[in-house]
Amino acid sequence: MKKQIVAFLSEKDNPIVQFLKYGVCGGIATGVDMAVFFLFAWLVFPALTETDPFVKLLRFFCFDVQFVSESMRLRNYWFDKVICFLFSNLAAYVLNVRFVFKAGKHKRHHEMMLFFALSLVSFFVGTFSGDALIRFCGLDTTYSYIAAMISALLINYAGRKFLIFHG
Repeated sequence: MKKQIVAFLSEKDNPIVQFLKYGVCGGIATGVDMAVFFLFAWLVFPALTETDPFVKLLRFFCFDVQFVSESMRLRNYWFDKVICFLFSNLAAYVLNVRFVFKAGKHKRHHEMMLFFALSLVSFFVGTFSGDALIRFCGLDTTYSYIAAMISALLINYAGRKFLIFHG
């Protein structure tokens, strides 16, 4: 069993296996992203509304939540997104190099710079879409976060597979 797990984790040529591992690694990086974002949106730079699903979860476990004005929530949303971007992209880079893609298409420091540059593009596209959903549609922070996450997933996979790493 151990040999099969090691073989699966080291397989980087089979596109189906690669996509499955990208999904798992992406899930882990997303978990890091969500944990950092929601902890900061709750405790450091408040960015939640009373109707937000995460607030309902916190209240279920008897935690208090601080609310701020809409303009402060929007500003804090950006702060929280920048902070979680740094943590989740470091996790994503390490996991992608270790388990998903073949490194070596570029020198390591170029590869890392390209990885973070692509992530930055997807971060801004996603965060601007989340910003627009907050600003113009009045959506809760959680739904804006999900929209940003989906757009980042699509941009990142294509860019990492075809531009940064050896497919």
